[in-house]
Amino acid sequence: MSYIIGPECIDELDRSCIEVCPVDCIYIGDRKSYINGTECIDCGACEVECPVSAIVVDRVAKKNPLLKEFMQDSIDFFEQPLPGRSDALGNPGGAGDLGDLGVDTKFVADYAS
Repeated sequence: MSYIIGPECIDELDRSCIEVCPVDCIYIGDRKSYINGTECIDCGACEVECPVSAIVVDRVAKKNPLLKEFMQDSIDFFEQPLPGRSDALGNPGGAGDLGDLGVDTKFVADYAS
C-alpha cells in the first residue's frame, strides 16, 4: 500500500503534507507534489493533513481511471528521467536535501486543471 497525490494538488502546493511526513518522502515538482512509494511508510499522516483532499491510498486510486493515471505518473516521476535531466530521480532517501525540484513529468506539465 502507498499513497498518491491526485490532480487537486496541481497549482496548489500547500505543503501541509510535507510538514507532517515523518520520512520526508514527498517531493515538490513545479506544479504539484509527488509521494515516493518506495520511501513512504504508509502512515497516512499526509492524507488527513491535505487541505484539498488530493492524497489517496493506492487501492482507492486503482478503482478510478483518472487517479490510475496519476498513480502511473507518480511512478514515472521517480523512475523516468524528468524533462531536462539525464537520469531518473530514483529513491534519494528524502526530499529535504534536494529542495524543490522545479520540474514535473510531461503529464503534469501539460495537465489542464
